[in-house]
Amino acid sequence: MATLGLIGSGNIGSTLARLAVDAGLDVVLSNSRGPQTLSGLVAELGPHARAATPAEAAAAGDWVVVTVPLKNYLKVPAAPLAGRTVLDTNNYYPERDGHFDRLDSGATTSSGLLQEHLADAHVVKAFNNIYFGHLAALARPAGAPDRTALPIAGDDAAAKAAATSLLDALGYDTVDAGPLAEGWRFQPGTPAYGLPYLKDPGSPLSEDPGHSAGAPAVREALAAATR
Repeated sequence: MATLGLIGSGNIGSTLARLAVDAGLDVVLSNSRGPQTLSGLVAELGPHARAATPAEAAAAGDWVVVTVPLKNYLKVPAAPLAGRTVLDTNNYYPERDGHFDRLDSGATTSSGLLQEHLADAHVVKAFNNIYFGHLAALARPAGAPDRTALPIAGDDAAAKAAATSLLDALGYDTVDAGPLAEGWRFQPGTPAYGLPYLKDPGSPLSEDPGHSAGAPAVREALAAATR
């Protein structure tokens, strides 16, 4: 059985873990506080989930999702991720992360920084542009007329194919936004960041039930991004 490794088990990580277990995958969860702090989530997820250290989750996963605050990206273990497909959910929030000059200038992206740190891995930006509540609510089987699409960006074709297969298993279509440097097109502040999946933009995000957005709508939002 295929395994999803999670480095970070907050809102996005735990949501992906639930979707993965529902899809029949094994899940190895980790966070910065230790496996013992994940016992409740593991019990909820059942026998296909276990808690481990970040290095163990990295080594176990057929796919590995890094979902930690950007300010902590250098703590992600590099050696066990060599040669692996790494899906990065990160966003740059200066009020949380502090300022990064190369991000403020547009010289690189948050996923570009992670790729530099994980030089021997294949980073694909994914899952960063959707509210975790919508991520949980909008998953649909393949072929469903209201299936939602999520964008990805990456430099390695095989890694993007692997990411696409994971998204498909979890209930989502994929829109390829291009190389990793194009990940800015669905970062915070762009038309593709969160907006395609809102049913009522005027309601509090936590109360919005979500709205399916197919590949054409996502492509349109990506094309509308400006720097």
